[in-house]
Amino acid sequence: MRLALASDHAGFCQKADIKAYAESLGHTVADLGPDDDGRVDYPDYADKVARQVADGEADMGILICGTGLGMAMTADKVAGVRAIAIQTPQFAELSREHNDANVVCLSGRFVDLDTNKEIVRTFLETPFGGGRHAGRVAKMMSEDNGTYGIPEKE
Repeated sequence: MRLALASDHAGFCQKADIKAYAESLGHTVADLGPDDDGRVDYPDYADKVARQVADGEADMGILICGTGLGMAMTADKVAGVRAIAIQTPQFAELSREHNDANVVCLSGRFVDLDTNKEIVRTFLETPFGGGRHAGRVAKMMSEDNGTYGIPEKE
């Protein structure tokens, strides 16, 4: 699988290890930066990864910041991206199985490296469940083209 990876300064401490781990699982990883732990703006890097996923240059994305939250909020603004901030392997599994998430956002400050590796493995190895979840994901993604259609209650 082709992965796009980036961090900000708060997630930089785990980025090289996460990249090496994903590669050890057999994935190709494009490191989109930054190149050092100097202060950067996380939206710039979240956008790079999200656009590669949305454009099909990467199958999935991995983002690492202090909490994972800012990266997820930024990446989710790109049409076609379903980014999720994850702190546990179980939530990684559910985000793939139920929501077909395609970008995982990790916390470099509040989640240890070993747990983040397990989150990445689980995220990359869990297939989308389809079935009853497919219609929900389609409904969620219809907002990307301005056609979100939950009927209003009368």
